[in-house]
Amino acid sequence: MVTIPRIVTGEPPEWLTAHTARNMHEIGPSPATRREWHEAGLALPDVDRMRTERLARVRAELQATGCDAAILYDPLNIRYAVDTTNMSIWTMHNDVRFVTVNSVGPVIAYEYSNGEFLSLHNGCIDEVRPARSCHPFYTGDRLEEVVATWADETLAAIRPHAVSGGLRVAIDRLTLPCIRALEARGAELVFAQPLMERARLIKTADEIAAMRLACHSCDLIVAEMREALRPGMTEVELWSLLHVGNWERFGEWVETRLLASGERTNPWYQEASSKIIRDGELLAFDTDLVGAYGMCVDISRTWLCGDGAESPAQRDIYARAVDSVESNIDLFRPGVSYREITEALVYPSVEEFNGYTVMAHGVGLCDEYPSIYNRESWADHGYDGVIEVGNIISVEAFVGRRDGGEGVKLEQQILVTDSGPELLSHAPLGLT
Repeated sequence: MVTIPRIVTGEPPEWLTAHTARNMHEIGPSPATRREWHEAGLALPDVDRMRTERLARVRAELQATGCDAAILYDPLNIRYAVDTTNMSIWTMHNDVRFVTVNSVGPVIAYEYSNGEFLSLHNGCIDEVRPARSCHPFYTGDRLEEVVATWADETLAAIRPHAVSGGLRVAIDRLTLPCIRALEARGAELVFAQPLMERARLIKTADEIAAMRLACHSCDLIVAEMREALRPGMTEVELWSLLHVGNWERFGEWVETRLLASGERTNPWYQEASSKIIRDGELLAFDTDLVGAYGMCVDISRTWLCGDGAESPAQRDIYARAVDSVESNIDLFRPGVSYREITEALVYPSVEEFNGYTVMAHGVGLCDEYPSIYNRESWADHGYDGVIEVGNIISVEAFVGRRDGGEGVKLEQQILVTDSGPELLSHAPLGLT
């Protein structure tokens, strides 16, 4: 077996130490962004404490499910477990970096392409090693050989710390050759995503602080978009402002391109295009942005383009969407079951109106567990659970008549507290 050189974080080479202070996370938000937050009375999270508490939650889930370790490839699971990033969008479809979290042992980050220095700022990581890439793009016809070496090396770092009496390993996203190689070496594999979703379900105090910052920045960006909206601009011109504003405010990416105008708003899910937004049309969008500290802000707004008055049809569907969102927000209280919420949901008739995929869902580093479906979908998709303090939820509605015309998309983000839902998204509702 070929041994990959190790880089221990406690004693990194001098040439790598110099890179630590250049890390994006260490540099942090710009002075202008910090000033916006300060003026809003918002405090920064304690990032080191947030990392430590997240890792503890992952380890608690591993121990509760009898797992000796987790091998995490999903960039969002890596971000949650150890708060380290490297080309997150690209590594969502290229399996070239991962971390192993032992339930009672060290955390090892396996970094891509000489990027070991990217994790040296992080006190949750005990060791950094170069990653062996098991992707055909890199291995060519040597895939079987590389996968075998990868499996030997990865399990060799887990076995000494196993406490289950066997070798029970949680995996989130592995290719079939890697799965077979681990199983051939005696590993019992468990799907990691359910336990990671459970770990991510209750937000820590610092995650909530980070989410408040991300939501405030998103509110400011939405205000900039509203100010810029003019008849004659294209959908993508307006959509680009969301990206620019997010990047400027310590954000990271936007997950979708859901912005549409006029009759493209119904049914929902048209992507932003070169269509010109015309006077008197509705313009609707869904932010889906991953903002400051990696926190997702998922809100939707619908506006009337131009200075005219809305039509009766526009006013009607907007009122229905507002009634749905505002009525349903109040359902999210500690101890209420998902089934109880489903039974009490307010939304227009599905026979007359197009609706949205879900009525509400969790939010953290992305759209997360749980998903709340409408009553008509319960038999096929619904599942039960209980709302808890510390859940962050996006409550949404889409309303568009099935016989045609425009549609309205609205969504608000809330924090579940002891006394009920607290609104986190404050960009004004209203067509004008």
